[in-house]
Amino acid sequence: MDQKLDQIDRSILRALQQDASLSQRDLAERVGMSQNACWRRLQALRATGVLQGETARINRAATELDLTVFVLIKTRHHAQDWLNNFKKIILSIPNIVDFYRIAGEYDYMLKIVARDMNAFDAIYRQMIEKIDIDTVTSYMAMEAIADNRPLPL
Repeated sequence: MDQKLDQIDRSILRALQQDASLSQRDLAERVGMSQNACWRRLQALRATGVLQGETARINRAATELDLTVFVLIKTRHHAQDWLNNFKKIILSIPNIVDFYRIAGEYDYMLKIVARDMNAFDAIYRQMIEKIDIDTVTSYMAMEAIADNRPLPL
């Protein structure tokens, strides 16, 4: 993915971050290109992996996934086999929507969405039952002030 993005590519990506459902014609119009030229740019962005699919943003409250929890994990295990098993377990839990290896006092950070505290507790128990973890710290989000913002292109 060595593609250098130019201003036209960035304009296309900005427009798609705002509304991925734009028709080919509307997208081309928005970025000031012909439909054919815009289509070729989109194909190039997909082929190089810059554009990785299209998703819908869903209001979590409408799906009763009102609770957002950030979980910090510290482990004393750093072997590849342990990490592979850890990844497999974490990625098998659909409520874990973001998963990062981080630097600092903790080793991993998870973003978990759940219906309520009882549902989160069931997810927590599922994790600690299957994974040898040293320390787990959880922070409940009280309000999403800015969530899932577009990349600053």
